Amino acid sequence: MTSKPGPSATPIEIVLPVVGMTCASCVNRIDRFLRKTDGVIEVNVNLATEKATVRFDPVIVGRPELVRAVDAAGYEVRPETGLGHTAQSLEAELTAEDAERLAEQRTLLVQSVGAIAVAVAIMAVMFWPQTSVPLETLNWLVLVPATFIQAWGGRRFYSAAWRAARHGSATMDTLVAIGTSAAWAYSVFATVFPGVVHAAGLAPETYFDSATIIIGLILLGRWLEARAKGRTTDAIRRLVGLQAKSAHRIVAGAPDEDVPLEAVEPGDLLRVRAGETIPVDGILVEGSSSVDASMLTGEAMPVGVAPGAEVIGATRNTTGSFVFRATRVGRDTALARIVELVQRAQGSKAPIERITDRVIEVFVPAVLVVAAATFVAWLVGGPEPRLTFALTAFISVVVIACPCAMGLATPTAIIVGTGRAAEAGILFRNAEALEQAGRVEVVVFDKTGTLTAGKPTVVDIASAAGGDGSTLLDLAASAERGSEHPIGRAIVARGHLDELGFRPVSGFASLAGHGVEADVDGRRVLVGSARLLADRAIAPSADPSLIEAIATAGGAGRTLVFVAIDGVAAGILVIADPIRPESPEAVATLTAAGIEVWLVSGDQAATVAALAQAVGIPAVRTRAEIQPAGKAAIIAELQAGQRVVAMVGDGINDAPALAQADIGIAIGTGAEIAVEASDLTLVGGDPRGVLRALGLSRQTIRVIRQNLFWAFAYNVVLIPVAMGALFPGFGILLNPAIAAGAMAVSSVSVVTNSLRLRRAA
Repeated sequence: MTSKPGPSATPIEIVLPVVGMTCASCVNRIDRFLRKTDGVIEVNVNLATEKATVRFDPVIVGRPELVRAVDAAGYEVRPETGLGHTAQSLEAELTAEDAERLAEQRTLLVQSVGAIAVAVAIMAVMFWPQTSVPLETLNWLVLVPATFIQAWGGRRFYSAAWRAARHGSATMDTLVAIGTSAAWAYSVFATVFPGVVHAAGLAPETYFDSATIIIGLILLGRWLEARAKGRTTDAIRRLVGLQAKSAHRIVAGAPDEDVPLEAVEPGDLLRVRAGETIPVDGILVEGSSSVDASMLTGEAMPVGVAPGAEVIGATRNTTGSFVFRATRVGRDTALARIVELVQRAQGSKAPIERITDRVIEVFVPAVLVVAAATFVAWLVGGPEPRLTFALTAFISVVVIACPCAMGLATPTAIIVGTGRAAEAGILFRNAEALEQAGRVEVVVFDKTGTLTAGKPTVVDIASAAGGDGSTLLDLAASAERGSEHPIGRAIVARGHLDELGFRPVSGFASLAGHGVEADVDGRRVLVGSARLLADRAIAPSADPSLIEAIATAGGAGRTLVFVAIDGVAAGILVIADPIRPESPEAVATLTAAGIEVWLVSGDQAATVAALAQAVGIPAVRTRAEIQPAGKAAIIAELQAGQRVVAMVGDGINDAPALAQADIGIAIGTGAEIAVEASDLTLVGGDPRGVLRALGLSRQTIRVIRQNLFWAFAYNVVLIPVAMGALFPGFGILLNPAIAAGAMAVSSVSVVTNSLRLRRAA
């Protein structure tokens, strides 16, 4: 009996590498069997990656039960590798997968070339003048090589078709197996019993060449498809390949030692020389340099770093040497988390796939019915030789039908699109977010950390009459020590710079959208907005000493933080948060693209108005002094007109608005690249990435629609042609070999079209 994990309130997710998937019918079957398993919450089966991502309740079900469900569907799950989920282990896993994929590609190529060569030889033999060698003799000459190809090259089709049949299903392999078997079996009969065929008024012509060339062309198509599919995951390989292989660990009283990355632990001091890749995430403690993070963030220019700065693993040190302390290693590094997010997005399904799923569910059975009806129609009402025409049409129908192209249309585009986005520092949470982002009509920006640099600093301190600036800062910084807000951290940093802000604190409370309050060394301290003081009936502007400071700072677009001590206004802290240089361009390009841009902030009206004017947002589309819940309400108002709204925030106080928006876009600077409330994360923090993300989404969805159109159109147009729709007017009946070639081309064209996204801007 399999032991179950202990009770857990949180569902977990695993990825099962599945062996034997060949078309979209396989995907549907595995999906159905997994969903029927108790405890399974969500399933995404991906034909392009040949993996099933399953989210489940670990109290009810475990991996063994999921593997048995896949087995019951007629497929196998590769055994666990025993590797973890670090970038290093993933690299080893990808290397193993590449080796397996290359071996399979070699097999496909050898079998396809062998089958095509035999088919050409059979055609040459069958065109031999029958005046010298009778047709019956020629048939016996080609029987053995044709049968060998049927068993050797066609074995994979028979195995998969039999596996599906045992479980009451039919797949693309079923169609190929039936089509080639019909041609081969009739040919064997005509070879062994030519007299019976003559008695029926027919010449003992065979289809050995058709059966063989069909196998060869379909295998060639699968080889081309496998090569193209392998290129769809190049982005993941490139990301993983950025990781350093080792690190220079500093040992007290001894030379630096080179250790493998797996041996690095949090707290280790590591040295990075000029031109080297930073091995893991950490905080710089000695030296300075410039770091090129373009491979992860898409930012073109290197960024200067000094003691106290955060450095990210897989980025490159360009100039000086420095020492840093490791803080995140293994699966916790920014790179590992980025790879995990990209893989999760690539394994998910977009809503647009539901159309395909509904069609594919009945596609193969419908094709078999149509093929049978075609055979009967030609046999009953066709011209002579009826059997020949009926068999030709039947084989063409089952061979030309292609659920593979429909099954690959969406996942290949999503894999390439999300991979290309990740290389540009844009992380989509899932395929649904990727699809929805392309429909965005309104973008709402928060202020701090989005259009501004998110690095506020205290630039001035104004005390009330009789007050002392040092005491004011000391009490405010002490109260803010428990705050997570950037402004709170800025106050603490300024206090620590002056060796202040270390007084004992009790009764701390964070007042969302307003500020904080706490008992500091026996005194009740409020730090926050003017509204916070007004709610407590405290009037800061009543003090003449503060009136001029408030007017000056507000006019300059500064943020004012008010401080009250024991119920009396004590002063203000003036905060400056510089506008990101890219913000005006980001707003201008979004506006030029026809997207409506709003600014919604909890800051004072004067500060918000100054920023809006600087970046080019009209005053009518700005809202100031808005609490977090109020931001969500504004998003809901904008959505009321059935418009698709995106919210851009730093994820700290913006979680309600990010969750309310159709697309929540989190600005993730440094290693903060995973914000749970967001659908999309911009790793570098550049607001211009918003338009780039929306553009990539639109390009990806455009490619998906092209793929689906051609996949459906291919079947809608060519199946009737294979049935003989062109025969009455033009005397054209599709050759089964041409049908096989067309089927192979359809899948390859879909994957190739998706690969165009690798060059997306």
